[in-house]
Amino acid sequence: MRFSIVCSAWVALGLAAGPVVAQAPYLTTGRVVRQQPALDQLIAPGAPLEIISSGHTHVEGPVWVPDSSMLLFSDTKTQTIYRWKAQGGHSKFLEHTGYTGRLPYSDEPSSNGLALDGRGNLLLAEHGDRRIASLPLGQKSGKRTLTDNYQGKRYNSPNDVVAAPDGTLYFTDPPFGLLSKKSPEPARELAFTGVFRRAPDGQVTAEITDVARANGLAFSPDGRTLYVSNADSLRPVILAYEVGKNGKLGKRRTFFDMASLPKIRFKEVPDGLKVDQAGNVYAAGVGGLLILSPQGQHLGTIDPGEVVANCAWGDDGHSLYLMATTFVCRIKTLAQGVPGR
Repeated sequence: MRFSIVCSAWVALGLAAGPVVAQAPYLTTGRVVRQQPALDQLIAPGAPLEIISSGHTHVEGPVWVPDSSMLLFSDTKTQTIYRWKAQGGHSKFLEHTGYTGRLPYSDEPSSNGLALDGRGNLLLAEHGDRRIASLPLGQKSGKRTLTDNYQGKRYNSPNDVVAAPDGTLYFTDPPFGLLSKKSPEPARELAFTGVFRRAPDGQVTAEITDVARANGLAFSPDGRTLYVSNADSLRPVILAYEVGKNGKLGKRRTFFDMASLPKIRFKEVPDGLKVDQAGNVYAAGVGGLLILSPQGQHLGTIDPGEVVANCAWGDDGHSLYLMATTFVCRIKTLAQGVPGR
């Protein structure tokens, strides 16, 4: 049986109460579509989906910075990383990100995926400069290249990045940030797309070379599984790879196939991924943000009415932030996530 809750858009005004002015509630949008009753253990029935930031062109790559209580996210078409705080809303955090060249370069030259390395640095997957970069948090300069090539050949356009506790980085490298996004593409130097691993000593290995549009990444809570989304309309799947003790990726399986889901909007393909502490997977894709059990059962979908590109846990771990094309949404959850991961 299919259950759904629809939250109609509304605005209410805050009223003064003595010296304190109550904050106006956020505009709400979208719906939560329940495929299984078990979803009620993760999201309370009636939980509103709030629009907390709007007016962007294409939001992506969110990450919560716990010690600053702020959300950072990329606008891939304006080359801007924004910060959002509960007090003050959104503001520009860093401009001219992702591409330092002078000539026009694709329609998404910006940074995309963002992550924290656990050592006080922000990690950036940069389309235009075709690299993984690192920036000390709290600074507007000092960004450095961690890796921009594999065996002397430039990456396509790094899209997402995650960090393991030991400092090992995994990142995807689809062609989305290239000029034409097609193959063959004059700017392409690598003959494949996939997932790379950068060891703490800087050595880079190609871990996956047979996934055409590798995109989102997320670890299982125990770190033994790496989930990889394939943003390919011909094979819209989420794959699960075993992570060996040496960090190398091993046996894989198909975790979830979105091919059977009815498409609601154009360009809906598997995209960003996150996992909660119980191992449930939150996957941007067909219909919005899918919520999948650790066994790959579709429990439900958060549908903001726009294509969802990614999500991130924030606040105390019971807030889920969604990147929905031109706006950023938030929904309170019963599920517990890990902010900053």
